[in-house]
Amino acid sequence: MRLTLTALFALAASPALAAGDKPFFSLANTDFVVVIAFVIFIGILVYFKVPGLVGGMLDKRAASIKSELDEAKALREEAQSLLASYERKQKEVQEQSARIVAAAKEEATNAAAAAKADIATSITRRLAAAQDQIASAEASAVKEVRDQAIAVAVGAAKDVIAKQMDAKSAGALIDDSIATVGDKLH
Repeated sequence: MRLTLTALFALAASPALAAGDKPFFSLANTDFVVVIAFVIFIGILVYFKVPGLVGGMLDKRAASIKSELDEAKALREEAQSLLASYERKQKEVQEQSARIVAAAKEEATNAAAAAKADIATSITRRLAAAQDQIASAEASAVKEVRDQAIAVAVGAAKDVIAKQMDAKSAGALIDDSIATVGDKLH
């Protein structure tokens, strides 16, 4: 109702009223006919509650835009939380890979040190084995030389005794030897 009154006052103050040679409230005046048609059109719109429908549609549209904005905010926050989560995971993975690399380097260093120690132990063992073989070879050579010296000495003594010994002294020597062995066995 207020809208209609406002429209009538606006039309009443129009320049058409001041400059016309025909009376304003006559059907011959086109301005008056247009005003009546406009008022009837507005009346029909108000009767069918078009302003309320348009307002309702605008309210629905505003509500849907607000819900879309809220959903977009929620999606943005979710995306930011996912991004933060992925960044944390990426940092954790980088830290873990750095720890793995450091552990691998340390393990490689320890393995190299252990290999050096094993090589040193192996070399020491082989040197000891070689020294044992050398000592064994020396002992074997010394024994062989002694055995040969003994064999030569026995052979020389045999020759000397054979030249100096006759049958009677040989028999006496054998008897003394049998008696000595008999005493030692009993």
